[in-house]
Amino acid sequence: MNTFGNIFRISIFGESHGKWVGVTIDGCPAGIDLQESDLLPDLERRKAGATGTTPRHEDDIPVFVSGVFNNKTTGAPLTIVFENNNTRSADYDAIKNTPRPGHADFVLNKKFNGFNDHRGGGHSSGRLTVALVAAGVVAKKILNGITIGAELTEAGGITDIEAAINNAVEDQDSIGGIITCTVKGLPIGVGEPFFNSIESVISHAVFSIPAVKGVEFGSGFAAARMKGSAHNDAIINEHGGTKTNNAGGINGGISNGNELYFKVAIKPTSSTPREQQTWNNASQSVEAFTVKGRHDLCIALRAPVVVEAVTAIALADLMQVK
Repeated sequence: MNTFGNIFRISIFGESHGKWVGVTIDGCPAGIDLQESDLLPDLERRKAGATGTTPRHEDDIPVFVSGVFNNKTTGAPLTIVFENNNTRSADYDAIKNTPRPGHADFVLNKKFNGFNDHRGGGHSSGRLTVALVAAGVVAKKILNGITIGAELTEAGGITDIEAAINNAVEDQDSIGGIITCTVKGLPIGVGEPFFNSIESVISHAVFSIPAVKGVEFGSGFAAARMKGSAHNDAIINEHGGTKTNNAGGINGGISNGNELYFKVAIKPTSSTPREQQTWNNASQSVEAFTVKGRHDLCIALRAPVVVEAVTAIALADLMQVK
């Protein structure tokens, strides 16, 4: 549903063109230093503005509704909300009858019998990732001594990100990308096999990000083409340090003390400016269709901080298991 985690639990709410979006965090320890300004650096990284991102600009000023008193978390549920102030809902009128190819419009309409908020993708919009980023900032405060970093390492099939974006702008078509995420300082023993292995929990969180289509840890799919003697990471000291890191810092679903790393595949934005074909519910026929509204040509540009956030949320939950 809309809740993730066992101990450090987050619940997201709101729609892209509703009054606000937000998150409630339950299981947040009391006494953590927290004020609205702490969230701003990561929220800024998620914002649009760069070439290839949507023209829609939201202030994304966090408002603490509960769970914080005198700049300290209280241990009660922590709720953070963000107002939606820059919406143009009329751009989405056509979606009621002409669902965007590659988007969730069609399946959302069927699943919720037409009662879903179709404006801007409603509750399934990437707009809600602002709530994930906010929760991620809180989670990072729990992970003392652990650093998480993610970056866009490939876009449109090439490693030259600037060239890839320029090509997308020139072609007026959306592109995907690959994000690489690393976690440093993670102790040995994090992860609860079988079903709460560290890969399982991180992957669960990562796949909650709209547009994610794949996750691979360590050598990932390349491991299927390697021999065991080449893939195995030789242990070189009493701390479990390894000569190589094909395992991506994980053995048997448990962190092994080495750097944890994984890659995330982000698909091209469904709302491409190019003319496409789609089913029209009103005319009961396939017709030419052009997406209206304001959209990212490369949503992967804004996704690294979201990947960091959900990774922090997953680890904050796992590390509270005694």
